[in-house]
Amino acid sequence: MAILKLPPNIERVVGAMKEYRLAAWPELAPPFHRTAFRRMLSDMSHRHMTLPQLSESSGLRRHEVKSFVEMLEARGVLVERESLVPDSLFWSLGPLGGWIKRAMSSPPNSR
Repeated sequence: MAILKLPPNIERVVGAMKEYRLAAWPELAPPFHRTAFRRMLSDMSHRHMTLPQLSESSGLRRHEVKSFVEMLEARGVLVERESLVPDSLFWSLGPLGGWIKRAMSSPPNSR
């Protein structure tokens, strides 16, 4: 059994969200002929997308998106990577929190 050793500058995050990008345009089976599935293919052909992003853009439920992505993985038409963006709404609110703190702590005459 071969052991894969990662370079020292690459860290793997346990539980990190994955992003998917389309490497080749597949022929879709009849269950996937709906516009929502074609929209996901189009989005993934332009950029890496996470499951929540695909679910939001397509309007499909997460389990439908997951089964679609699994089918694409089985066909070998996806490129997968760990997400570079944290999966947290609160991470994106950081700048807003700093602005509120500055606004509340400044003297009344400076506003």
